[in-house]
Amino acid sequence: MMKKRLTQGEEFEILKLVIDKFLWLGFGIMALGLYRIFAVSTVNIYREFSFMIAGGIILVILLYLLVKEYELLK
Repeated sequence: MMKKRLTQGEEFEILKLVIDKFLWLGFGIMALGLYRIFAVSTVNIYREFSFMIAGGIILVILLYLLVKEYELLK
């Protein structure tokens, strides 16, 4: 049985969809942390900062994936 190969354009479209989801997830988590800092007056502010740090980590992972994919395409 022969497997179908994706064209370069199809691979790029799939990559764009995946990257878009990572961006939304990262910024969404960071926005949730920022909202909780201003809206919820709690004594433990470190929990809200941990949301922002988690969003930042997701964005760093996205950056790593982009660089890795770009190097593979070269």
